[in-house]
Parts: sequence; C-alpha cells; structure tokens
Amino acid sequence: MPLSNWTIGCLICSLIFIGACSSTGKVKATALNAPGGSNPEAASAVKAGNEAFAAGKWSVAKQQYEKAISVQETLAEAHYNLALTLDRMGQRKQAEEHYTQAANFAPGHQVIWNSRIYRRYGDVTPAGGGGTLPGVPGLGGLGGIGGGGRPGGAPPGGF
Repeated sequence: MPLSNWTIGCLICSLIFIGACSSTGKVKATALNAPGGSNPEAASAVKAGNEAFAAGKWSVAKQQYEKAISVQETLAEAHYNLALTLDRMGQRKQAEEHYTQAANFAPGHQVIWNSRIYRRYGDVTPAGGGGTLPGVPGLGGLGGIGGGGRPGGAPPGGF
C-alpha cells in the first residue's frame, strides 16, 4: 500500500523533531588563534594552549593561555581561550572575568561578542570603567548579553 504525501511529511517532521529534542545542549566552542602582529612568544603560547584545548588537556591549556596573557596582557584571544578553558574546568567566576576582559580588549570582535557560551555571563563593562554598555532594545542588551545595565539582564517589567 503506497504512502501518501501527508504520511511522508508527518514522518519527516517527526524525525526532525526527535533529532532536535535529542540535542545535548552543549555549546561547542573553538579556541581562537592569536592575530597577526601579536607578540611572538604570546602567539606561541596561544598555539600550544589551543593544541592542549583541542586534546581536552584543560590544565595544560590554562597554563599556556596564562603564559600568553603574562607576555601580552591585552591579547583578547588569550583571555577568551582561557575563559573557555576555565568554563570547561567548572571555574565559572574566573571564566566570567576573562570573557569580560576579552570583550573589553576586542570591541566588535565577532567571535568573542557573539559567542553563545559568553552570553550566559552578564553585562560587559567597557575598558576605562565607564559603566555598562547601552542595551539594544528588543535584544536584551548587547545582542543577548545582559540587559543594558540591568542586573540579571531583564528588561523593565520583566519578560
């Protein structure tokens, strides 16, 4: 007995729904390379950290990113990678600090600012300490990061 188009459509929708619901919800994050023009010693440490990160060797990656930061404090990619590593190690408070530093050292860096894993942390204080950055109406702050200076990221009146 041939299957109707309606039956086939329902079957396909069911498979898509089941596949979407079975997602682990983990955010896959990739460590960033040091940009051209970085201090060579810092870039080398970032590269070694990225190799350790890819292998799941969190403590080694952490040491390398910290080394890169000690050599070039303003290297946003090293702060971001260290934050990813600390997050994987369950050190959320320290991760938050480095996510914020990465964002402050790299205003407009698309990967850092749009990172799904970064969005769980609050507002970003601009370098120079001028308070929080203004929110974008309808987006809950900076494209989903925080709430334009409101604690917890909630807009006036809640959601």
